[in-house]
Amino acid sequence: MEHMAKMVGLGSFLPEKVLSNFDLEKMVETTDEWITSRTGIKERRIASETETPSVMGVHAAKLALKNAAIDPLKIDLILVATMTPEYCGCPSTAALIQSGLNLLNIPAFDVQAACTGYLYALSTAKAFVDSGQYRNVLVVATEKMSSIVDFTDRATCVLFGDGASAFVVSSEGKGLQINTVNLGGDGSLSDLIKVSLNKQKQHITLKGKEVFKHAVRRMAQSIDKSLLDLGLKNEDISWLVPHQANGRIIDALGRHIGFPESKVYTNIHKYGNTSASSVGIALDELLLEHPPSPGDRFLLVAFGAGLTWGSALLTQN
Repeated sequence: MEHMAKMVGLGSFLPEKVLSNFDLEKMVETTDEWITSRTGIKERRIASETETPSVMGVHAAKLALKNAAIDPLKIDLILVATMTPEYCGCPSTAALIQSGLNLLNIPAFDVQAACTGYLYALSTAKAFVDSGQYRNVLVVATEKMSSIVDFTDRATCVLFGDGASAFVVSSEGKGLQINTVNLGGDGSLSDLIKVSLNKQKQHITLKGKEVFKHAVRRMAQSIDKSLLDLGLKNEDISWLVPHQANGRIIDALGRHIGFPESKVYTNIHKYGNTSASSVGIALDELLLEHPPSPGDRFLLVAFGAGLTWGSALLTQN
């Protein structure tokens, strides 16, 4: 059956520790006004030493499984989107989360598409379920961005936060039907966002002006393709849920595609950019604040290092 895959449960986890703009003023040469006006961020969450990507991912996954009302033993596959794995190379974060959930002897692997990882993993889960290979796929997006941030670099340290989100893609039950997913990438622009080793520590660097330009254009193109695939227009969409990268990028995207600000969901002011986790955390909060009705449509869109980008359209059934 075409489009039988649906998202049947969501869950998120955010560390308790809050790092505000005023806290950053004491750490680096910056101000709350400067950060807020340029990014829309007021605070972000910072994971403790024990809140590793897999630990945060397990917390989010348990909530997703509970909200999906599914027996964890019915999960056939675990996919994890992350750009901040606990180990360099192996074991995968998916293996650690699988162990943490005690769901042994099923396949588990990582997906690395930076901030677009949530949508890349969503597309992969949909493909497995639509093909009939698996019935229930657990997807987790988890990021400890504080582990790769240089807190002496005022251009990047203000942007990122930590957190995890998760959901189940299933062929059964009611939920958000995954109508279409469109993905893209351009490796020739890989130098715009990088994580490099500096003084034995990994640090993220980015070329902000270039990233801004490509992010708006590529996300807009992906949105156009998703709408075209389904014969829909902006007015047919209940909510646009963008990657929470930067308030200016979100505003520029909305203007570029002519989407009303009142239907664009943002929580960047509270959490900053949580990379692969950001779309999921935002969607989870949106559904809690505005419980969906049958027929409501949600358009997800993201952009990240690679370069990568993508969009997905979901309908409440």
